Amino acid sequence: MADESYNIGPAASQLSYLNKQKIIDVAKLSQAQAIHPGYGFLSENAEFADLCEKENIIFVGPPSSAITDMGIKSTSKSIMSAAGVPIIGGYHGEDQSDTRLKEEAGKIGYPVMLKAVRGGGGKGMRIVPTVSDFDEALASARREALKSFDDDVMLVEKFVENPRHVEVQVFGDKHGNYVYLFERDCSVQRRHQKIIEEAPAPDLPEEVRREIGEAAVRAAKAVNYVGAGTVEFIMDPNHKFYFMEMNTRLQVEHPVTEMVTSTDLVEWQLQVASGAKLPMNQDAIKLRGHSFEARIYAEDPTNNFLPGAGPLWHLEPPVADANTRIETGVREGDEVSTFYDPMIAKLVVWSHDRQSALDKLRQHLEDYHIVGVKTNINFLSTLASHKEFQAGEVHTEFIPLHNDSLFPTSKKLSPQVLCQAALALILNEQQEAVKLASIDTDPFSPFGCGSGVRINEYLCRQIHLNDGDNQVKINVTYKANGSYDMEVDGESFEVFGKLKVTGRVSIMEHTINGQRQAVKVALYNNAVHVFAQAGGVEIGLPTPEYLEDSSSGSMGDRAPMQGDITHVYVQPGAAVEKGDPLLAMESMKMEYIIKAPRKGIIKDILVAKGDNIQKNAALVAYQKDEK
Repeated sequence: MADESYNIGPAASQLSYLNKQKIIDVAKLSQAQAIHPGYGFLSENAEFADLCEKENIIFVGPPSSAITDMGIKSTSKSIMSAAGVPIIGGYHGEDQSDTRLKEEAGKIGYPVMLKAVRGGGGKGMRIVPTVSDFDEALASARREALKSFDDDVMLVEKFVENPRHVEVQVFGDKHGNYVYLFERDCSVQRRHQKIIEEAPAPDLPEEVRREIGEAAVRAAKAVNYVGAGTVEFIMDPNHKFYFMEMNTRLQVEHPVTEMVTSTDLVEWQLQVASGAKLPMNQDAIKLRGHSFEARIYAEDPTNNFLPGAGPLWHLEPPVADANTRIETGVREGDEVSTFYDPMIAKLVVWSHDRQSALDKLRQHLEDYHIVGVKTNINFLSTLASHKEFQAGEVHTEFIPLHNDSLFPTSKKLSPQVLCQAALALILNEQQEAVKLASIDTDPFSPFGCGSGVRINEYLCRQIHLNDGDNQVKINVTYKANGSYDMEVDGESFEVFGKLKVTGRVSIMEHTINGQRQAVKVALYNNAVHVFAQAGGVEIGLPTPEYLEDSSSGSMGDRAPMQGDITHVYVQPGAAVEKGDPLLAMESMKMEYIIKAPRKGIIKDILVAKGDNIQKNAALVAYQKDEK
């Protein structure tokens, strides 16, 4: 563990984590012998590797020549072809005019993939289904690439539909030794970014496993690679694989490889960087069991996985053990910032076979509780329970193909869950009443009791809750014995419970029609959060009419997140159709196109290129008569 920290600058990465000289200055100040660049930022920056060598500081990574050769996709594909590694054909030429790229896309045949030559992590990458989509996709990919890599040079390749994304962990040392530590399957993705990974790849024949591993080693040898690297391939349904790119760093998902090979890859990196030979040869590396990694993100899967930001008001991960790792850099009370990737943690599990590892993953996802930002936890749980995923039938289009079953539109909250939320509100009201009574000068005041007791009659009230877009009315009758009769959609329930405060969340022990249960509940940001054995749900509270913004009807799109406006597509007076692009904004290192929600006439543009705007800020105004 690190025992010293140094301020390297403000939050913006260009002024801190990407400031090469500042990092070098801190290394000298702390008398560090080596710099481990981590997963991103300068980890694949050849200039930084050269600077470290010039300053006599060990760069824990490959030589700058390997980073350069593999960092430019057009160059790397030529090297791979010469080394006998299968590649996909495409245009990797120097003529980067929009016209030439579009012409080459037509020759290749749609759909095509646009990729930034220095890209990674899905940035600067666009799938172009038809020629009519090309211009907008190219412009957006160029802007994103320039923002992320300071380089907007693109390549065009044939897009292989429904492939698997299979990558191989390789290692080389300074003595000419190379090994592969088998493969990982990272096929299930959104926005071309991985969200769940596993090792080994499911249903991969042993012969293919050996062939893809040996191809990855040939790739590493071709650039005299040293240290940890990942060679990424796409694989068609017949197990034919093609080189995609090489990440010249340690990958975010490396823990699954460690779990199935009983290795510590960071330790290997440090040993190799110090000049030692690889700790193991190829014959000594054995596969053991199965491992999954689920990336816990602050994002809204129901809104096209829109990334979020905000406080981690409550954060309770599952319990870690020898076969469960929670890798994170945040604690309860921290903030998910718009300056960096919205990943909160990596949940890594291992078991003796794929099914038992998957069962363990699902259980731990149900035990992962977060309040404050929307997360993908429930989506990951649904994904891990999907019958096709359980069968290992994975590919990069898994989420779009199974969209209806992964995002069921008609799934309603059960009446029992709604009763739990209503009970949590009532019990919380009672606790607040007791608190007020403790500071009241009249100890006999009836306002210091929230029991709802009435003389000769029962208190009846209505509690309104939001079940998605639907408002649900719950009729509640307070009983003399402290229980409640609740009616939900004509169905009656006898409810009793008590709250035990344990910090920001409370344990609610209760019975519903005699069924005893204990759940965790939290009231935050106008919503009730209920965490049970089957996972967590958020039940919103309706906004009173007198608090609603009566003027919002004349406004157009609002910002879905905090970010920077990178492009404005329309002008005042423009007629737009539903789905037309209005603006582009960049947040968390990704660009998003804001599209018109309806047909109308644009009255005014309320932002300008370069503006940094807050979430929910008004972006455009429509003419009122065109609503």
